[in-house]
Amino acid sequence: MELRHLQHFVAVAEDRHFTRAAERLMVSQSGLSASIRALERELRAPLFVRTTRRVTLTEAGRALLVEAERILAQVRAAHDAVAAVQGVLRGTLALGTEQCIAGVRVAPLLAAFRGRHPDVEIRLRQAGSGALAEDVAAGRLDLAFAYRTRADSDQLRSVSLAGEPMTVLCHPGHRLAAAPAVLGPQDLTGEVFVDFHPDWGPRRTTDAAFAAAGLRRTVALEVNDVHSLLDLVDENLGIAVVPRHFRHKRPSLTALPLKGMGEARYETVALLPPQRATSPAARALVTLLETGA
Repeated sequence: MELRHLQHFVAVAEDRHFTRAAERLMVSQSGLSASIRALERELRAPLFVRTTRRVTLTEAGRALLVEAERILAQVRAAHDAVAAVQGVLRGTLALGTEQCIAGVRVAPLLAAFRGRHPDVEIRLRQAGSGALAEDVAAGRLDLAFAYRTRADSDQLRSVSLAGEPMTVLCHPGHRLAAAPAVLGPQDLTGEVFVDFHPDWGPRRTTDAAFAAAGLRRTVALEVNDVHSLLDLVDENLGIAVVPRHFRHKRPSLTALPLKGMGEARYETVALLPPQRATSPAARALVTLLETGA
């Protein structure tokens, strides 16, 4: 099995299109098709279902994709490790992050990293913590700034970033704005909630806390960005339970401490693969994060 065959396979799997993948790889479409056929012959299984409109992975293709991504990530890490021994940090830093993650200012951190390591190409992906954890475990990302749960892979290791309590945000005209200074989950029964997609760290924290308290809640307004959430609360369309630092993003909203959350604190970490699989670029970024140097 040749590495270029795996590279070609992953490109087609990502693009779901032979022509686009060939253009991205700068190879002929006939050469790309021949490469995929050679891989299918070797594995004795079809990897794609091809139609005139789209290309989809077969069950065998989905199984191969996981391993192919991991193998290619390890090959890249090997190249980068040799370059690092030679005193040059190069290659790619593939980073993932949730929006407004606590404990790290991503843009200044990446600017400082680029200043120190200009030969490293930086790639950034923003997504929910669940997807980011899967991408780190699969080798698609070198590391991610995210919220970690017990459901995440045991293969991941973490570096603590921050921990903070959750806070209720509501419009100043909402009934809760005149409530006691500290609320419990039971005080929010029947409220309309604005919240993030279930993959996000803050949503995971709140869902776990309400489940532990034996309470049900309905998220009527679900968003995938912080500013949309704050806008909806600002229009008094619902309340939100968010990490405490979110209150500083919209001072016009009323922020109320939330008690009775048990162990459900919002804890953020840098998620990394095992030490032996961590790329030199990822190690350099974590060192910069920890030392601020």
